[in-house]
Amino acid sequence: MHSLLFVALLAQSGAIPFEQFTLPNGLHVIYSEDHSTPIVSVDVWYEVGSRNEHPGHSGFAHLFEHMMFQGSAHIKKAEHNQLIERAGGDFNGSTAEDRTNYWETVPSNRLNLALWAEADRMRSLAITEENFENQRQAVKEERRLRVDNQPYQTAFTDGLTWPFDSTTCFSYAHTVIGSMADLDAAKLPDVQAFFDTYYAPNNATLVVVGDFVPGQLRTLVNQYFAGVPSHPAPEAPRCEASAGGAPARHEVHDAHANLDAVLRIYRVPEHRSADTPALEVLNIIVGQGESSRLNVAVVRREKAAVATGAILNPFGSRNGPGVWVAYGIVNQGVSADRMDSLIAVQLDSIRTYGISAAELDKAKNALRAGFIGNRETTLGKAEELHHYRTFHNSVDEINTDLDKLLAVTSDDVKRVAGRYLEPGNLTRLIVRAGAGPASGGGQ
Repeated sequence: MHSLLFVALLAQSGAIPFEQFTLPNGLHVIYSEDHSTPIVSVDVWYEVGSRNEHPGHSGFAHLFEHMMFQGSAHIKKAEHNQLIERAGGDFNGSTAEDRTNYWETVPSNRLNLALWAEADRMRSLAITEENFENQRQAVKEERRLRVDNQPYQTAFTDGLTWPFDSTTCFSYAHTVIGSMADLDAAKLPDVQAFFDTYYAPNNATLVVVGDFVPGQLRTLVNQYFAGVPSHPAPEAPRCEASAGGAPARHEVHDAHANLDAVLRIYRVPEHRSADTPALEVLNIIVGQGESSRLNVAVVRREKAAVATGAILNPFGSRNGPGVWVAYGIVNQGVSADRMDSLIAVQLDSIRTYGISAAELDKAKNALRAGFIGNRETTLGKAEELHHYRTFHNSVDEINTDLDKLLAVTSDDVKRVAGRYLEPGNLTRLIVRAGAGPASGGGQ
């Protein structure tokens, strides 16, 4: 069968055809042809995120997301952005607990530009005192804007770390954005050491999706990346976080909030766990959409909340233990304790009685729609290929994972609810609206 016809048939079936190879310096490359539009996405993931940080150095992974746009040997400060925009492209980067990504989507005839720019900063990032100080201030301002000055955001951001002990699992016991104190204390040699440890081809994966000729792509990748030296493999982060014990209760005050809120936070296993598909179904049934349990029971019927929801790993999948959150913002005249009880009733109902066939069907339909939606663009496909490379046992699961999700049964959902939503695995967070005593936690 002609290769282009084979690719087209795979795409119609929802599958993503791909090839992969590894350069001698350790850079892993995955590519997938998509000739539907004359564009191409170049997407680099470094296997570093906040989970790789050490006490006293939180926020370095996120700081580096900013530093990577400050120039390199052949690209001036902030010129990376200009080069991509002038070519008619788009770009960005982001940091999570387990990875940092950088991507460009450009017209297919500028594939060489995107690859060259990524290789130049991988090889020769401009780590100077001026760039470091400038981006340190930018990150601090971002924290003020997106976290400290947003209602509920500080409690939510910090609360996700509280189920973990900083002595046994610092990886997930601190925030992605980091602390002001650690950012203030950072020194240029610390920043250079972080780059030397994690920003290397043998700690990165390059994914290219779009309108290109594979032979030309391989030539360009070898031309730009093969000479980037590898670094010693970084030490793997460690996390010991077992469920069980006494439920924890924290109470914080939020001067920016007008209504109290309740978050019930539970530890869940790494994404590779066989329980993840059932947890994803549970997440939708409990708190996603107008027909979710929390919205129907707590918002509509009881009129006790102005908003409810559930989120599984808000910043993305993890290779270590994650979190699942059920939350509610109280309606006027409703106490936080009542809100907490109403959420608990819904969770306990699933643990005891399970879910209905209609709820299971709805969740599977939502998962199927999301599965398709994530693959509608070249960048979406690139991110999916990265996801399966990083958080699954094989990239091949990109074309079989939907089958696992659709095979989840009502009994599976009841089982994982019983296992992970048990009282000893709960961290309860009460957010009190308005100014009050200094924020903190307590049993």
